[in-house]
Amino acid sequence: MLANYGYEDASGTYYITIDTDMCAECTDHACVGSCPAGLYDIILDDYDDEVAEIREEQRNSLRTLCSGCKAGGKTDWPCTAACAAGAIRHSW
Repeated sequence: MLANYGYEDASGTYYITIDTDMCAECTDHACVGSCPAGLYDIILDDYDDEVAEIREEQRNSLRTLCSGCKAGGKTDWPCTAACAAGAIRHSW
């Protein structure tokens, strides 16, 4: 399942997509510790798998919270680089 977190406003779209099927295979959840903004939590999904999600209170602030990582047109963000399964994607 694809979980989309973020929002769209007049300045653009800001989404982080987590493929929870791929995420459930992960054992170290390196995305949590790699995010400078502390966006990720690990939860149990409906199938009792441990998966990452964006913290509720931060979902509508991705533009601001992720600005340091996406500055200068970078595409190798810390969370995607830390995700060995490749379960995290961004849409800016």
